[in-house]
Amino acid sequence: MKNDREGDHHDTLGAVGELDALKRIFPRLPSAAAELIGPGDDAAVLAAPDKRMVITTDMMIHGPDFRLAWSSPYDLGWKAAATNLSDVAAMGAVPTGLVVAIAAPNDTPVSSLEALADGLRESCEALAPGSGVIGGDLSVSTVLTIVVTAFGDLEGREPILRSGAKAGDVIAVSGTLGLAAEGLRLLFDEGVVDGEPDATAAAVVAARHPDAIAAQLRPAPPIADGKAASLAGATAMLDLSDGLAIDARRIATASGVGLDLSSEAVGGRVQLDGGEDHSLLATFPESVTLPAGFRAIGRVVVGKGLLVDGLAYNERGGWDPYAGWDGAAG
Repeated sequence: MKNDREGDHHDTLGAVGELDALKRIFPRLPSAAAELIGPGDDAAVLAAPDKRMVITTDMMIHGPDFRLAWSSPYDLGWKAAATNLSDVAAMGAVPTGLVVAIAAPNDTPVSSLEALADGLRESCEALAPGSGVIGGDLSVSTVLTIVVTAFGDLEGREPILRSGAKAGDVIAVSGTLGLAAEGLRLLFDEGVVDGEPDATAAAVVAARHPDAIAAQLRPAPPIADGKAASLAGATAMLDLSDGLAIDARRIATASGVGLDLSSEAVGGRVQLDGGEDHSLLATFPESVTLPAGFRAIGRVVVGKGLLVDGLAYNERGGWDPYAGWDGAAG
């Protein structure tokens, strides 16, 4: 990880130690509105007015999930928060708190973790005001690894599962389709030198295609639309992390129905198979007025699996951590 402060070449995790590093990081992290006891004890205490808590976790590892030549520490903090906040929103819940564990090489500049903390804070503030980091852990590893566990409040509503879609429901999406995948393709095609990720080349690509690169490195999922979908009566919902085709099949399988997408409404192959949009895919009863932010892209039908314009769609695309994205690790 590159040093973010000139003159701090010896100000690394190995030099300052865990306690001093945490003293510098904690003030930069966002507090949570539902926080009763925050960082400092063996565990945090988070208020749960609904008496039920939505919980999710996600891991980001250098290599398969990000490249340090392409992502700044700030980017990593932003994305680590955003991807987990989106999973909470997909259940119809309101994000309340995050627990963040980081394992980093001994020579990592502390300033890089400070920048990562800034990304976490500003992502929470922008996407889910009131949520914050309530604790975590810091350890050493040869590979930078970030693990976030997020919590959410259902506020008395029932969770929205993948298994509730019914024939006749409208399929709708809030957020972008395919833009993050386009950003990743651009980085692999143009953000490299001699086949290796390169920071200078990536900066040039980002200047030419800011929206696509930002969608990949610093996504902004529509977190508030998760609650809006719940209030509107959504029957099923999930976060589009692995690609529209893969994730739509998950709703179809869980609900025992078919999902028939409109190619005109969706777009092309990259919109179907591209991953990491972190948009929200939901189904709504036909009688429901779609909440602002959602647009219709198809219909739930009797049957099984995924269809496009009434025909079975069997292409394999999207993100699988064991198969890679289009044959290349992202």
